[in-house]
Amino acid sequence: MENNFIKCGLAGWTAELCFSSLISRTMEHDKRMIGQTSLFMFPIYGMAAAINPISRTLCSHSDLLNKSPLCRGGIYTGLIFITEYCTGWLLRKVGRCPWDYSGAKLNVDGLIRLDFAPLWFALGLFFEKYTCPCRKKRPS
Repeated sequence: MENNFIKCGLAGWTAELCFSSLISRTMEHDKRMIGQTSLFMFPIYGMAAAINPISRTLCSHSDLLNKSPLCRGGIYTGLIFITEYCTGWLLRKVGRCPWDYSGAKLNVDGLIRLDFAPLWFALGLFFEKYTCPCRKKRPS
């Protein structure tokens, strides 16, 4: 699990840097494509390592979940929103929250953006494949 924690932390950081670079380019018209992240984000993304045991548990108890990435992705999206909200709330309490979505239309307490659901859905399924060898190869 600790190896997956490091892999997920690094993958999350990389994804965030790429995403924020693209936002910088498209929304702010900054051709330098400067991305941003925070050291606090490494352990938050690292927590995605928990997707491995969650996936194994879900798939061992339900054939539907085992065959349906739509269901699993929806569960991961919900878990990511809960994690983002809780970690953001805690970091905000100590004055260290690196994000503030208050200006976004679909925000919840400035801590999560509901319009990010498709991104979290895709990232959740990516982390599943990345951390679960059983998901990498499907028997035909």
